[in-house]
Amino acid sequence: MPYDVIIRDGLWFDGTGRPPLTRSLGIRDGLVAEVSAAPLDETGCPEVIDAAGKWVLPGFIDVHTHYDAEVLLDPGLRESVRHGVTTVLLGMCSLSTVYADTEDAADLFSRVEAVPREFVLGALSTHKTWTNPAEYVAAIDSLPLGPNIASLLGHSDLRASVLGLDRATTRGVVPTDAELEMMAQRLDAALDAGMLGMSGMDAAIDKLDGDRFRSRALPSTFATWRERRRLIKVLRRRGRILQSAPNVAKAQEALNFFLESSGWFGRRRGVRMSLLVSADAKSAPGAVHVLGRGTRLLNRLLDAKVRFQHLPVPFELYSDGIDLPVFEEFGAGTAALHLRDQLERNALLADPEYRRRFRRSFDRRTLGPALWHRDFHDARIVGCPDESLIGKSFGQIADERGIHPLDAFLDVLVDNGERNVRWTTIVANHRPKQLDKLANEPSVHMGFSDAGAHLRNMAFYNYALRLLKRVRDAEQAGRPFMSPQRAVHRLTAEVADWFGLDAGTLRRGDRADFVVIDPAALNDSVNAYHEARVAFYGDLSRMVNRNDDTVVATGVNGRLVFSAGEFRDGYGTTVRSGRYLRAGAPRPATV
Repeated sequence: MPYDVIIRDGLWFDGTGRPPLTRSLGIRDGLVAEVSAAPLDETGCPEVIDAAGKWVLPGFIDVHTHYDAEVLLDPGLRESVRHGVTTVLLGMCSLSTVYADTEDAADLFSRVEAVPREFVLGALSTHKTWTNPAEYVAAIDSLPLGPNIASLLGHSDLRASVLGLDRATTRGVVPTDAELEMMAQRLDAALDAGMLGMSGMDAAIDKLDGDRFRSRALPSTFATWRERRRLIKVLRRRGRILQSAPNVAKAQEALNFFLESSGWFGRRRGVRMSLLVSADAKSAPGAVHVLGRGTRLLNRLLDAKVRFQHLPVPFELYSDGIDLPVFEEFGAGTAALHLRDQLERNALLADPEYRRRFRRSFDRRTLGPALWHRDFHDARIVGCPDESLIGKSFGQIADERGIHPLDAFLDVLVDNGERNVRWTTIVANHRPKQLDKLANEPSVHMGFSDAGAHLRNMAFYNYALRLLKRVRDAEQAGRPFMSPQRAVHRLTAEVADWFGLDAGTLRRGDRADFVVIDPAALNDSVNAYHEARVAFYGDLSRMVNRNDDTVVATGVNGRLVFSAGEFRDGYGTTVRSGRYLRAGAPRPATV
């Protein structure tokens, strides 16, 4: 029988970490049918990719996205797939759309992930047909998916569905025993449906959207450890995973995650956990030297299975005015973000008493790590009606005017219209030496792109390509810090194994999710800034990545879906290439 796709003479990485070999791959019926050192018979094969001089890899796996609403509006998820991502995970950070009703789900999701609420609400109002996890999985699987999808059940979604969003976000409300058992049963039902596990959130920085309970913290942050332990018990029994984020304001509580992950204390097995986040933060420059060692030590002492997610690129953020999640660290920042009306917000930012309160909280240093370094000398203006300010930092403006840097920041926003001032800063992963060490740290795994969220704040859709560029540059400079095959393994099979996914390898018999990369095009284009307008989000201009010369081709389930900078006809609309990957299920058949 002829092959459906042949990838000819590429340097083939199988995803396991073994050294690459020059091989030709024959793909048939969605699977890798042949891996050959000799030429394959191309007779009758409709798609032949000449990969000579190119790298042939398993498709990348993005384990931390917030595509939960976007997948309903644009199932192709093009911004990830064009960069070689063939599997994405939904339901992170306690947020999913499985149980909560439409309005609750929109309030949970929109402000936290900086996606316009009206479009999240519209997507759910139009497309939400499910009432339980099995129906949710079936609904997602019926979409004309581009990449493969897997997901977790969000604890905030679960908690709100049992307690109601009001009680779920009211301090002091504790679920009754019956309500707690209902949560456990609903989590069990999600795992029965094939969901990989549960996601939670311990840090109270994220806030609700909408008018009913606006600016309350997410439901998951109100949970006691008794509640969390009951749900983790379900995950332990089923051998599934927990994704969460410790509260940076109470760093000592991170120990609870290790204790609950532990296989000791009479338990039969440990629970795999994926926590946020391992980074070389400017706000805590010493943390990078202890977090990895500390995690390895606790895992060993407690027989725990905890890893921290790591974004292997400089963590650069952009903001239009004050619309940046780091401002939720301050009560005054939350007060401003609470106001959606531009005139009201500008009036608040100009108020002297408000500024005094903001300065007090801004100058106060906490014992634990913070998300933001709070250095306005390290925050540069890139867009402003007053063009004389472009290129300057707010700290420089403060020095010129002889005022507090926070006042300079607020003055510029008020004078020019708060949302008209665009600025940028790097909050973490700024030191190349430490970034290279983190890439090799065994207690971390690659992820945390936040793809599909923070549309005006950041774009890390191509973080896998950026890691491969750093690896290749270091190797060519004679200062290698990681082999290419290890980098590929970290971006594919390693995270697949941790999350319990049938993905990440490209061997004979494996599902044919692949990406072909031109290593010569792993150049500065992968770091360039781009924006693109998004029709399904009201023509909003979102930050994206654009280095299409680097990715020669992307294939999902044996179908060539992206090549030469273009998606195939019908992609994400009439042609389905991706599948919902159920935990523990055999490889799905292709269509």
